[in-house]
Amino acid sequence: MYSMTGPSAAASSDDGLGRDPQPTTGLRAAARRLWRGPADEPAAAEEQQVGTPPDQSADAGPVPRPPDATVPPLLQQAAAWSWRLLLTGLIIYLAFRFAVELRLVVLPFIAAMLLTSLLQPMTSWLKRRGLAPLLATWCTFLAALLVIAGAITLFANRVSADYQTLAGEVTKTAHEVQRSLAGPPFRLNATRLQHLTNELVTYMTQHKAQIAGTVLTGGKYALELAAGLVLTLFIAFFLLKDGARIWAWLIKGLRPENRRRADKAGQAAWKTLTNYIRGTTLVAAIHALFIGLALWLLGVPLLVPFIVLIFLAAFVPIIGILVVGALAILVTLATKGWVAAVILLAVFILENQIEGHLLQPLVVGRLVRLHPLAIILALSVGGILAGIPGAIIAVPFAAVITYAWAALRADEGPG
Repeated sequence: MYSMTGPSAAASSDDGLGRDPQPTTGLRAAARRLWRGPADEPAAAEEQQVGTPPDQSADAGPVPRPPDATVPPLLQQAAAWSWRLLLTGLIIYLAFRFAVELRLVVLPFIAAMLLTSLLQPMTSWLKRRGLAPLLATWCTFLAALLVIAGAITLFANRVSADYQTLAGEVTKTAHEVQRSLAGPPFRLNATRLQHLTNELVTYMTQHKAQIAGTVLTGGKYALELAAGLVLTLFIAFFLLKDGARIWAWLIKGLRPENRRRADKAGQAAWKTLTNYIRGTTLVAAIHALFIGLALWLLGVPLLVPFIVLIFLAAFVPIIGILVVGALAILVTLATKGWVAAVILLAVFILENQIEGHLLQPLVVGRLVRLHPLAIILALSVGGILAGIPGAIIAVPFAAVITYAWAALRADEGPG
């Protein structure tokens, strides 16, 4: 009858069947929201914006979720850390195995590093006094060689000279202890005590023979020790002479920024090692002086060997002085009686307190001090992996790693 024109005609236009398509689209969108959930609405909106037909999305079904989406985040992090730690542990284990196989090179190199850190201040002092670098290196090296050779010679001579005195003193003390235990109030079996005394004297005699036989025949360990000592001195000489050039050559292949950070960490590590070795050497000398004076006043045999052992034991914190101190107290007890042994024990306790509260803070300094738990763990790991050499180098190695890593972390910056 009449015709409609304008927007009303456009709004009432249908799809040929007399239906409006907009309500159907709204129902499909609502169904899709119910099926996918609120978290997927942004993705659905994005699909509609790029022109994805609604029917195609509805027919495709739910979007598959990645497998990691069902794993809790804490378990994901634990798994990621686990395989990385296992791989790191495997690499460290293989490195230690490789070092053990090459111990005749690795141990002398480490010993040369420690010796160089001890001697470098003297070389630098001679250079500042006007000596040429090569001449300053030779003067330092020859002085160190004379001290090492003199200590070894004096140690061997005094052991050979005092061992017979020690055996005689032990035999005399053993007989006195036997008579005391056989009498009142103990009244132990005299025959059994005599048998134990004879076994002790026989053991000491055989032990002396074994030591002399090993030194004279020059067995495998003696040859390894001699070769290691020669290699240590050889490496130490060139580290004293060209250490800075060798380090510069090692890091020159890095990128400028990485080279700067590596040089900073290396300088921090070397400073830490130098402070540790110099401070520990001074502490060891003080220990050897005062405990040696106590041994001399008590008249204990093997005075010079004990002084050398006490000096070396100071480089193994906590454990070294305990072992050598126990040995010295046992020898004192066997040769001079229990009164002298108690006096020596008091001297060791006093020395330990002085070291912990005075010498370590003032001499070594708090810059390279580690927590006692860290020291014990480092000593345990080093002793298990490499025996006595491992225990000696464990603490300075841990200190070097700690402060080098701290220097790297401090240089990372905000990024």
